Amino acid sequence: MPLHVHLTIRCKMQNTPAMNTQSDPVTMNDFARTGRRHFLRQAVVLAGAILLSGALAVLSASAAEPKPAGKSIPVIFDTDIGDDIDDTWALGLLLKCPELDLKLVVGDYGKAPYRAKLLAKFLQTAGRTDVPVGVGLDINPRGEAGQAEWVKDYDLKSYPGKVHADGVQALIDTILRSPEPITLICIGPLPNIAAALEREPRIAQRARFVGMHGSVRLGYSGNKTVAAEWNVKADPKACQKVFTAPWDMTITPLDTCGLVTLDGERYARVRDSRDPIASAIIQNYRFWSKKSETAERRSSVLFDCVAVYLATSQDLCRMERLGLRVTDDGFTRIDDKAKVVTAATEWKSLDGFRDFLVNRLTGTAR
Repeated sequence: MPLHVHLTIRCKMQNTPAMNTQSDPVTMNDFARTGRRHFLRQAVVLAGAILLSGALAVLSASAAEPKPAGKSIPVIFDTDIGDDIDDTWALGLLLKCPELDLKLVVGDYGKAPYRAKLLAKFLQTAGRTDVPVGVGLDINPRGEAGQAEWVKDYDLKSYPGKVHADGVQALIDTILRSPEPITLICIGPLPNIAAALEREPRIAQRARFVGMHGSVRLGYSGNKTVAAEWNVKADPKACQKVFTAPWDMTITPLDTCGLVTLDGERYARVRDSRDPIASAIIQNYRFWSKKSETAERRSSVLFDCVAVYLATSQDLCRMERLGLRVTDDGFTRIDDKAKVVTAATEWKSLDGFRDFLVNRLTGTAR
């Protein structure tokens, strides 16, 4: 707030004429007329108002930011990266979250070599070859690889970091060897996680699960009809195993994650950023979209980014504790007799999340 505005407010409160700090500078006569004590009291009040105004502005700007609380959270990232582009955005966001300590990335739901190459090249581009890459189960479906052009000349053997041929076992070992509980951030269908639970059930005692799964009260694009969400529908049996395991679970269903897009100035900031992570995201998006005009104007729906956020904070979402049952046809039905899951079912501030996402992606990498 300008100095003369503060002085005007203070003087009006005391029924005295306001000084014009531009045309009527304080003189010795003013000082004598006001009195030394009164003048100093006015100065203290003014300084306090300025400091308070500045502090409130800082607090407002940072309200949406998760607050790091000491040590970072060890996480494993399990993803079907390379199908929908939102997994790539989510990996970029994860790498920009100092609250999260990434221990391992694993590709899930088939296309194993393709997903491993995408993960490795993205990590190498971001300067994070300290993170091991796990090759997931090489199961169907195979299908089209939307970001294949970005990795067509990349050799997985050239990755400077560690590559685990058995990503499921690497996931198990990382959890069991960790001195503290691991957070599993899972943003795709779940055959890897179901296989890991089958091999070693103890991992559920040493980890918590945060995922992008399900549809509770809203379907795709905010539709009032619930949907069989893809990550569940693609492999309901695997999802049933995960949703009944004895670990703490937090999910973002379509109710929240299905509403996240970027456009306008927010999207332009990411598109035009020189940050290597933001640039790699946009490069992949252009390959994936095959429509350059779309990739220049707006994002697709960024479902998976919300799961990364929920691993750090829940402040921007309305959370509910619900019994959720996974059906054989891929729905997540509310059922009081089912395992209780913490679900982000509504936004408190969707724009706050959009700002958080853009600020992180265009800021300085960890």
